[in-house]
Amino acid sequence: MRRGSRHHRSALLIVLPGALLLASCATTQPQTKAQQGGLTGAAIGAIAGSIIGYQGDHSGGALRGALAGAAIGGALGAGVGAYMDKQQAEFERRLAEERRAHRIEVERLRNENLKITMNSEVSFDFDSAELKPAFRATLDKVADILARYPRTTIRITGHTDNIGSAAYNLELSRRRAESVAWYLEDHGVDRRRIHTEGRGESQPRADNRTEAGRQLNRRVEILIAPDDSFRKG
Repeated sequence: MRRGSRHHRSALLIVLPGALLLASCATTQPQTKAQQGGLTGAAIGAIAGSIIGYQGDHSGGALRGALAGAAIGGALGAGVGAYMDKQQAEFERRLAEERRAHRIEVERLRNENLKITMNSEVSFDFDSAELKPAFRATLDKVADILARYPRTTIRITGHTDNIGSAAYNLELSRRRAESVAWYLEDHGVDRRRIHTEGRGESQPRADNRTEAGRQLNRRVEILIAPDDSFRKG
């Protein structure tokens, strides 16, 4: 009992500092998202592997499990990061004109997620949930990329300013999110990947007391995340 316990503590003393160092490098060093994903995955895999390994073999199991977990976790993390890197690059390239005109934004968030923000001024008429014909060419590009990267989930969220009642704005934001969802489905995106919601005026990103602020708050956001099966390999 004591010898096994000492071996376990020794293994953890080797594993945990290294795992923490990997996690630290993933968040502080300038790397691609694929590299960050690989380091983070390796750190998580090392810790999980050491625990699982110890349960099966109190002596060397923790260390062997940590090494195996680091290898598997690193490969999975790098794979997810590379997949999202490619998707982000394609959005940025094909939506370059819209981004320069501030009609659409492409952001990389934590946990490998991407966010596409569409300005409602160019996508919907006032007080309407019907997509403007001129904006459909932009959504065609978005739909094409999403359809070719199927290992993601898509959450579409509508937002409004605070003009009008909160209840009306909530319903308008929901209908606008649904309009985008139906358009994406009609252009090749599997509806089972898509979730929609309306937030109304509850999540402003700018001051509603100015027209410029209200314009920023009228938007539809598309959150793109690696699906669970991808993260688990």
